[in-house]
Parts: sequence; C-alpha cells; structure tokens
Amino acid sequence: MAISKVLIANRGEIALRIHRACHEMGIQTVAVHSTADADAMHVRLADQSVCIGPPPATDSYLNIPSIIAAAEISGADAIHPGYGFLSENALFAEIVESHNLIWIGPKPEHIRTMGDKIEAKTTAAKLGLPLVPGSPGPLSSIEEAKQIAAQIGYPVLIKAASGGGGRGMKVVPEENQLETAMAQASSEAKAAFGDGTVYMEKYLSDPRHIEFQVFGDGKGNAIHVGERDCSLQRRHQKVLEEAPSPVISHAQRNEMGAIVARAMADMGYRGAGTIEFLYENGEFYFIEMNTRLQVEHPVTEAITGLDLVREQIRIAEGKPLSVAQEDLEFRGHAIECRINAEDWRTFMPSPGTVKAFHAPGGMHVRVDSGIYAGYRIPPYYDSMIAKLIVYGRDREGCLRRLRRALEEFVVEGVKTTIPLHQALLDEPDFQKGDYTIKWLEQWLAGKDDA
Repeated sequence: MAISKVLIANRGEIALRIHRACHEMGIQTVAVHSTADADAMHVRLADQSVCIGPPPATDSYLNIPSIIAAAEISGADAIHPGYGFLSENALFAEIVESHNLIWIGPKPEHIRTMGDKIEAKTTAAKLGLPLVPGSPGPLSSIEEAKQIAAQIGYPVLIKAASGGGGRGMKVVPEENQLETAMAQASSEAKAAFGDGTVYMEKYLSDPRHIEFQVFGDGKGNAIHVGERDCSLQRRHQKVLEEAPSPVISHAQRNEMGAIVARAMADMGYRGAGTIEFLYENGEFYFIEMNTRLQVEHPVTEAITGLDLVREQIRIAEGKPLSVAQEDLEFRGHAIECRINAEDWRTFMPSPGTVKAFHAPGGMHVRVDSGIYAGYRIPPYYDSMIAKLIVYGRDREGCLRRLRRALEEFVVEGVKTTIPLHQALLDEPDFQKGDYTIKWLEQWLAGKDDA
C-alpha cells in the first residue's frame, strides 16, 4: 500500500530527517508540534502542521489522542514516530493500526516483547543470541553458586532478582568471598525489595558497547547493516558513535551479523531495529534490543550508502528490502558527534536563543540539526541540538576531517559540547580507538581533578 502523507510524531532534528526522506520519495509531510515548537524548522518545512498541545511532552508529543486527531484532520495515512517519545510504545502502535493508519515501525508485539527486559533476554536466548553467562534462575545454595562460578569464571556478579539501582548487587573477584557476598546481596535485597532472591552473572569489568543495525521485511527476510561502536558514554548516555567499530574484525562482523540477521528473520521482525551488546575479550553479550531508529543511524548510512529512513517507509508500504545482504558493502569510516546545548564540563543544560549559527560543510560532512540563528532552544526537551557526521576513507582520515569540521562549527548564544569533542580528538586513547564504556567518565573525572 503506497503512502502519500506521513505524520511525523516527533520534533527536532529527527523530525527534519524524516521530512527530508519523505520529500525525496514524493510523500507529503505533516508536522505536529507543541506551542513551544511553533517556530521549529520541521514545522516551517512540512506541508502541513498541527499544534497538539502545550510545551510539556506529556501534554503534546506523548499525547496519543491529540496525535491521532492530527492524523485524522490532516488526512495522513501513516505515522512515523522517530526515536524517543512514543517510538517504543506498543499501545500507541496498536492504536495507530486500529485507526487504519500505517505504523512506520515494527509489529506491536515485537515492541512489547523487547521492551520487557526479562522477556527480551528469554526471546534473545531462544533466537540464538549470546547472553551474559550466569545461573539459569535463582541461586538455591552456596554449593550451586560455587559450581556455576567455577564454570563461568571469576569475577562474577550477584544480583537481586527484584529491583535495581545497584542495591542487592555484589561483585565477587574470587571464590573465598562468594559466601559473604551472597549473604550481603540477599539481605540487602530483602531489606530493599522484600525479596532476598539472588542470581549470578559473569561480571564484565570493562566492556565496549557495540550494537548491530538490523532490518526485516516482516515476512521472514532480514539483513544486518553492520555494527556501531557507542562506547563513549556518560551516565549511560552516548556522546559519540562510530562505524565500523575500531576493534571488530571483518570476520567477527560477518559472524555476529549473520547471527543477528537470522534471529530477526526467525522472529519475522519488521522494519529497523538495533541489537545492543556488551563486548569484552572477543565475546559479545546481548543486553537489549531497540525496536526503532537510533539517534546514531547516520554513521551506518555513511559507510553503506543505504538511507535507513527511506528503507523504513518502503517496508511499511509492504515492499521487500531494497538490498540483499551479499550486495551490502561497508566502506570507509564514519563518526557522529552529538552536539548538546550544555556546559561541556558540568553537563548543565543551556537553553536560550541562538545568536549565530554556522554548520560546517565540505565533502563528506553532514549536519543533522533543526536550529538556526534566532531560534530559541526550549528548556522542555532533550538538550541535543545537532549531530555532526563525518566520513573518511579510513579512520585516520575521518578524524582529520572531524577536527576540521568542529573548528568550523559555530553556535553562539548558548553553551555547547563542541569543546568536549575537540578535547576528545586530542586524546591518544581515542585516536587509537582504545576506549571502553568506562573511559569517558574516568577521563572527565581526571579533568575535574586537574
């Protein structure tokens, strides 16, 4: 079924990204916006726009009745949720489909399954994805714990079955500390959650975060579109992403890629998805699956030439995948810097009016952003204001181009994280690609102490 008009249920750079893909395909767009976003770039460029509520996201971008009403009023025949907001809300996907609108996303049941962390792990195991080794269920005795720990190898992690937030969690470096750690974790869990049940997992002390982009047609065919390395994180928030990963070999990419593609085919998965792994000592361990487009999708587009948003729309129309696995080539290297309106040292948000804005340009330099000179950055939403994506024939060339592009990038009137990315480029560890998920926070802590 051909789509003629898409309602974009999002804001900021991703709304603009979806609008551009639609217009290239000859599809009209409807922008929805809160009162705070009336002058946003995606609202200005869309064929139609509908105000869906006041500034708070709960009253606007998360307001399902308003969004459905906007689709009805505007005559849209499909809804693209972007990322964040309602993109992984299975109920919203069901409501969209029940109104005879096309949902540009995965099947609602897959969104629901992968949104439940325990069910996601169970499903991943059934589909043959590698999990963090550990006890199959709750630990019943110290003897059982010792036996499992000996099998999987120390260090191990004792975790509370209920709850989270680090309570009821103990790292055990060797066997002589196991019994004490189990008792402590169990009593902490009992006190905090009323349930002293604990289980065991292999403790990954310093992994990388590596994710695979997947695409399915919903009819049993699926491909992988390579991996991205998202290990540079602060408080579990990604700061910079690159593709391919500096530490993954061609053989590893093909092997793990084939596993994830087969898993998605077996699942009957539809649309874009990302399977996230922790990677340590040459091994991958499944952590979760995101059933949507990712912020960092442009680095994958840069090294493959595949437009992932157009592909999402094609699949939603019921068309087959536009490319076969064997025809997909990975060439060169791409890095994305997330530019936030924040103080780069304290990470305090810095909303306000953009006095001057100049996006860098030149060969293989892409800026995805909805801001412009005179634009007021509202305080109500995520602080990301732009993404700088740079491509090079190899990683070294990519880094040189990135350095030049960051020098050219001008945003005046608000504080941004551009200086953070410039500082990272001077770090030998980053230049070598030698970093893990703990590296950035340790480096920032060192800066604070200096």
